[in-house]
Amino acid sequence: MLPLIFLMPLVQLIILANAADYEVENIQLHIVDQDLSSASHRLAGKFRASRHFHVVSHSFASKAAIKDLEANQADLFLQVPANFERDLLREDKAQIQLTINAINGMKAGIINGYVNAIIRDFNGEILVEWGGEALPGGLQVSYKHWYNPELDYQNFMVPGILVVLVTLVGMFLCGMQIVKEKEIGTIEQINVSPIKKYQFITGKLLPFWIIGMAELAVGLVVGKLLFDIPLVGSLWLVFGFAAVYLLVVLGLGLLLSTLSNTQQQSMFLAWFLLIIFILLGGLFTPIESMPEWTKKIVLFNPVAYFVEVMRLVLMKGSGIYAIRHHFLVMIAFAVLVNTLAVLNYRKQGA
Repeated sequence: MLPLIFLMPLVQLIILANAADYEVENIQLHIVDQDLSSASHRLAGKFRASRHFHVVSHSFASKAAIKDLEANQADLFLQVPANFERDLLREDKAQIQLTINAINGMKAGIINGYVNAIIRDFNGEILVEWGGEALPGGLQVSYKHWYNPELDYQNFMVPGILVVLVTLVGMFLCGMQIVKEKEIGTIEQINVSPIKKYQFITGKLLPFWIIGMAELAVGLVVGKLLFDIPLVGSLWLVFGFAAVYLLVVLGLGLLLSTLSNTQQQSMFLAWFLLIIFILLGGLFTPIESMPEWTKKIVLFNPVAYFVEVMRLVLMKGSGIYAIRHHFLVMIAFAVLVNTLAVLNYRKQGA
């Protein structure tokens, strides 16, 4: 059990933190240049210089680009029409065509953003060089990224992944406790013992609460040493919230254990809940972009609260006042779930 509890989550953290990345790199680009002018070569050069794009082919007809797109040898093709440079010089405007493989809608949206950024940069340079000066009275935007200035997705993902790993280990291990006693036949001896129901539940819950807190501590150390995640806020606040959060997760595991007759049933029930918790937890998909009916379900998702708290405290440095609502909701969940676990454990006295 020790490798399962400590080693496996650390391996998963290292793998997932490097794999779960919203950045898209090595985008396969096919350029169709029908103008062959200095302007079209300059635009193509800006794509070649970008770390996101890899130009796989350069042709003069769109048929070759479409074949590459259909054969998955290109993610998109950029078509520069004939007279592109002439239209820029004479009419101060020109058109280009961008065709993206949008089977993966999220990836296509990110690619579109990258392409538009490069084209805007190219357009700005052309305005200054060919027009002699920038447009009078034009707006200049100066921006700064707060809380994650380098836009490092590992800073964004690692705290959330830690929440998921602590939840997985806590709910699965705790969910097998009472049902294990049923399978091996020792539950009858416990039922006729003089201990109270709440004492039995506490005894089953407390060891895994300690293990969960230790696992979170080890995960934060590994996250800081390997990924240099920011620890801006109070770690006492993080562990204080985690202490209440683990009562919710472990209480859910125990509740499932009281409802199940075999460990297999308990694990299936736990996996059913965990899939919903993780996918609706805001780790991979922003909660703000979910449908309204889904947001109502998220209100009852403890993972969503902890993921948000981890990011607010570690990256933004938020204090207790900013997460007071999360604390109150989690305390209410902890009381409700553990009360149900105690009440549902049918203990018969001697």
